[in-house]
Amino acid sequence: MREDSHLQLFGLGEYSAAMCQLTGIALREATQALLDADLSLAEQVIAMDTQLDQMWSTGEQVAIGLLALQAPVARDLRIVISALRIVADLQRLGVLAIHIANVARRRHPAHAVPSDVRPFIERMSRIGVQLADEAEAVLRTDDLAAARRLPVDDDIMDDLQRDLYHHVLAPGWRHGVAAAVDIALLARFYERFADHAVSAAQQVVYLVTGETH
Repeated sequence: MREDSHLQLFGLGEYSAAMCQLTGIALREATQALLDADLSLAEQVIAMDTQLDQMWSTGEQVAIGLLALQAPVARDLRIVISALRIVADLQRLGVLAIHIANVARRRHPAHAVPSDVRPFIERMSRIGVQLADEAEAVLRTDDLAAARRLPVDDDIMDDLQRDLYHHVLAPGWRHGVAAAVDIALLARFYERFADHAVSAAQQVVYLVTGETH
């Protein structure tokens, strides 16, 4: 491939990392808006949708352009394929953070998260942001060992989701059906955020080694 094409391939990794960083910020701020019933902050996160969609579209267009016009082979082809998968995962990360902000907006001025549920949400958010930060680092460095460590934190998120479901379904739940639905949805949003962060990082394993599992 031409030298300018190699520069574009390098740029895809940096671009994906920047997009991943933005999704981590979106999740952190969406959670703050949710826990504080902060409508202004929720609206700011929701407004990120346009920027995230534009970043996804641009990254996809660059990757497809290289695929169509440069006929990449071997590792260059894996970079393009990985980039297409990664930007799709990162777009979903952004959408999930915005879903969380939408719960805060929908329930404002009330708090969507009861006080006894707050510790679950705080921990799920910390793990989600940590996974986004770790995925960003992997995208910048191609660190295979770091990429392979991410599923451990994803397992913790899965356990938290299960524990939260049990809490909502316990006989002592006193917050009503609407709150239970909100919490179940929120648990799913955080769990899926973790899944997509791990998926984005593990594309680096495919990129470097060609391994699909």
